[in-house]
Amino acid sequence: MPEIKNIKKAAARIIKAIKNKEKIILYGDADMDGIGSTIVLEEAIKTLGGTVTALYFPDREIEGYGLNEDALNFLKKHTPALLILLDCGISNFNEVKAAGKMGFEVMIVDHHKTLDKLPKASLIVNPRQKGDKYPFKDFAAAGVVFRLVEVLLKDKMTVPLRNDFLELTALATIADMMPQIEDNALIVKEGLVSLRNTNRPALQAFLEIDPVIKDDINQFSQKIILACHAGNGKDHSNEAYLLLTSKTVKEAAVQAKYLLMKAYDRRLQIKEIVEGIEKRVLRRMKENIIFEGEDWWPVLMLGPAASKICHTYKKPVFLYNQKEGVCQGAVRTPKGVDGVKAMMKCSKMLETYGGHPQAAGFRIKAKDLPAFEKCLIDYFRNQG
Repeated sequence: MPEIKNIKKAAARIIKAIKNKEKIILYGDADMDGIGSTIVLEEAIKTLGGTVTALYFPDREIEGYGLNEDALNFLKKHTPALLILLDCGISNFNEVKAAGKMGFEVMIVDHHKTLDKLPKASLIVNPRQKGDKYPFKDFAAAGVVFRLVEVLLKDKMTVPLRNDFLELTALATIADMMPQIEDNALIVKEGLVSLRNTNRPALQAFLEIDPVIKDDINQFSQKIILACHAGNGKDHSNEAYLLLTSKTVKEAAVQAKYLLMKAYDRRLQIKEIVEGIEKRVLRRMKENIIFEGEDWWPVLMLGPAASKICHTYKKPVFLYNQKEGVCQGAVRTPKGVDGVKAMMKCSKMLETYGGHPQAAGFRIKAKDLPAFEKCLIDYFRNQG
């Protein structure tokens, strides 16, 4: 069977960096998939005797999605270094170019839809890129990373280590709502079987908090995902990463309870946002998209709120917040409607954009919002 494009080259480059004691920086998206991807690769590097010089998870509320200028300026002190972007990077054209000028060698391990060009990275591992002959394309980023560490570790991938990685990869695949077919079906099946007897203190903590959930593996996994998605940025790390890498069950239980409480508050906020949008939608039922924003809407709530609105009204949904003249947005579209393709047609107005056909995001200057909305309305009218 063909392999994922560049996967052997990426493994060889990481091994070279470990042998030469080069600085390695892991930069992951701040959700379950990005954090799981980062932990799996970090632990694989440590298994080979390597050291990760720095980890970075952008604060979505402040920095938005993907690689950004503030992050590069913070990490610049580590140059020269191998900078590995996980679950992000495929649409960060300007930022990857800037990173190269600063002295970083950039490797991208991603699973999001490629746009009309690729960033100028040293290596890109993404089964969706042109020329990739691996038959399965719908991995979560953690699934791509899992395939990478299989090549990286070879016979050092012991059964316990493989199970540890599969647990996080399965949770990331479920959290990112990737189709549970072919490669993903096996990852989720094996990962959830292992999860029942997990050795990871953070995951054991959820069983200590609520022992009954061991009998319902779906409830068990969803509770972990719920807590992890409530994690915020913390000193360039992330609360969910700190939970998942806890050294003891006792330490993890404290963090898990805290994040579960945050998740409950988050649900209430999402409900409030959805109810507010629905009142507006009722006054604009003839429009072919739902395009709404408020300054106070937290970035982390936009995706879940957009999902609920999209499910109810079966229309493409674009939600955004605005801070200091810049808007960050989330996109959700009905099955068969490609939100990324729509944004490609309107990309001149956008600073960055990308994601999956049904779940994506964008960044735009506030002054360009009216033109962006009109472009989208025209695009979907022509599609109809």
